[in-house]
Amino acid sequence: MKILLVEDEAQLAHWLLKALARQEGFAVDWVADGLLADRRLELEEFDAVVLDLGLPGIDGATVLARMRGRDDRTPVIVLTARDSLAQRVGLLQEGADDFLPKPFQLEELEARLQALVRRSRGRQFERMACANLLYDLSSQRFSVEGEVLALTPREHAVMRVLIQKSGEPVAKQAILDRILPEDGDISLEAVEVIVHRLRKKLQVSQAHIITMRGLGYCLEAIE
Repeated sequence: MKILLVEDEAQLAHWLLKALARQEGFAVDWVADGLLADRRLELEEFDAVVLDLGLPGIDGATVLARMRGRDDRTPVIVLTARDSLAQRVGLLQEGADDFLPKPFQLEELEARLQALVRRSRGRQFERMACANLLYDLSSQRFSVEGEVLALTPREHAVMRVLIQKSGEPVAKQAILDRILPEDGDISLEAVEVIVHRLRKKLQVSQAHIITMRGLGYCLEAIE
């Protein structure tokens, strides 16, 4: 899950970066300026945004308004010191998906992020599928006809990115950006090797990974 953290309090931001990096499936980018956040969101795709309101450049409310103005529906959770009911309702009306008053517990932020991303993808049940290839979010396992696929951590991370975007091309760099941040030594060539291994393991399924020249890889059902 690729998260954009927009927070100008460096101490809080560093704590969140380290804490979320230790959690499986989170890759976090940090910006401390509202204008920089707005530019990143125009150019890049994220799974969710953690947004502070008091920012240099432009404030968090303006970042949110610009996102929604260009029909960017990326889930946004707002970190705020505001605690009145009217202020909370106002945040939701302005386009925020959720809010978290400061101070907060890391576990609550993690749970809210996971829930926002699931809802944004329209999943009422905690699983994704491509043909008979299933991914259960609660157990974090891939299976085919009830049989669990044996995947290495890197294979699992790449497969998770592909099934989240099944039917759509995903560039190698986009895959690289979304896999676990502690895998700093992985390269674009390593992604190619991982995809090669995944193709072999998917031979037991009705899903396969195709290469789309100039666009990347796409997980799709076999017709």
